[in-house]
Amino acid sequence: MQQVFYKLADSLASLAKPDEVLLANLAGERSDFVRFNKSAVRQPGSVLQQYLRLELVRGRRHASMTIMFSADDRTNCASVAKAVADLRSSLGELPEDPYLLFAEQVHNTEQIGPDRLPDAADAVDAVLAAAGGLDLVGLYAAGEITRGFANSLGQRNWFSTHSFNLDWSFYHAADKAVKTQYAGFAWDAAAFGDKMDLARRQLDVMKRQPKTVPPGEYRVYLSPAAVGEVMNMLCWGGFGLKAHRTRTTSLLKLIEGEQTFAPGVALTENTREGLAANFSAEGFIKPGSVSLVQGGRHAGALASPRSAKEYAVPTNGADRWESPASLDMAAGELSLADVPARIGEGVYVNTLWYLNYSDRPGGRITGMTRFATFWVEGGQIAAPLNVMRFDETVYRMFGRNLLGLTASRDFIPDSETYDSRSTASMRLPGALIDNFAFTL
Repeated sequence: MQQVFYKLADSLASLAKPDEVLLANLAGERSDFVRFNKSAVRQPGSVLQQYLRLELVRGRRHASMTIMFSADDRTNCASVAKAVADLRSSLGELPEDPYLLFAEQVHNTEQIGPDRLPDAADAVDAVLAAAGGLDLVGLYAAGEITRGFANSLGQRNWFSTHSFNLDWSFYHAADKAVKTQYAGFAWDAAAFGDKMDLARRQLDVMKRQPKTVPPGEYRVYLSPAAVGEVMNMLCWGGFGLKAHRTRTTSLLKLIEGEQTFAPGVALTENTREGLAANFSAEGFIKPGSVSLVQGGRHAGALASPRSAKEYAVPTNGADRWESPASLDMAAGELSLADVPARIGEGVYVNTLWYLNYSDRPGGRITGMTRFATFWVEGGQIAAPLNVMRFDETVYRMFGRNLLGLTASRDFIPDSETYDSRSTASMRLPGALIDNFAFTL
């Protein structure tokens, strides 16, 4: 498909008039999907889809349109020619855009990831064998994701990656389940087995009589998935240049130096090791990494081309929402096996949900525990814990109350597949936190 796209790209210069620039973005995937319920395959399928987004620019005016893209050169050329004509006819009716910015210097790149995925049937067999008769429900999604960029100035960029994501739960009864995720670029039977074994052990604990504890402050362990829910909130306007300059960011106190995280906390936009393409929709090349927090202090922001134009700073290729696509949190030194002992008496949290800000400028977040949350007593996981609500600031969680981050980290892709497989991902450790406040 890369060569088909490049053939089309060769025609862009002839389609654009001398005072126009034409941008083309290709988004495609070839994916296998398998839904499980009660440890049986319920809905297998495959998807091949490719979309081309065309944007025509004349001066400060621009218009865009998305069309289907096929493997047939003639069909593509005819569709693109018609789309360009339609876009050209609408340009005169549109206002000028003062913050329009696209790459005018040509930078060609090519990044093609190796295909180390198992056959879908082999992956399904491994899942069903590991489930061993338990009630497993979940979704396996795997395959190739491609992105392409070209413009009438002669720029060509190509990106492809192969990845898988198994998002599943072992269900016990009522609202009692253990939710787990295993994802990556190559299937590791040993790593998958470890995930399954841990989920099985936790499911055994879920069968015990649940415990209720009063609201208060407890020593808490947040799994990488639970940390990911908190980071998802921070990604909602926390790291973008526009939010910083308008003071609407949830990390305002960090940016202004009023608060800090613990010295060991480091956050980066790690494009080099993520699922997202290394170029933007406007043709800007993204750096391999962008430091956002270093040594617990604010270190940088994600700057989209529009924000870069508005505030007269260089862009680092962030998307229009200026949200991390490949967020990376540095590991610590805490061994996962030592977590219950380090908790002593407290709470082991696997999953959080229903998060929202209770004080956005103050970085305060509220939410609820979900699924496998456990009461720890005497350094051992003792019982499932009934649902609790927390209300905490990120500065207490990852600042003065942070006792440690795990040495191991989980790769956590966004499992969204609504219209296509998401390319957002995180790589996160677990976090041991003291005096974590539960309010209900």
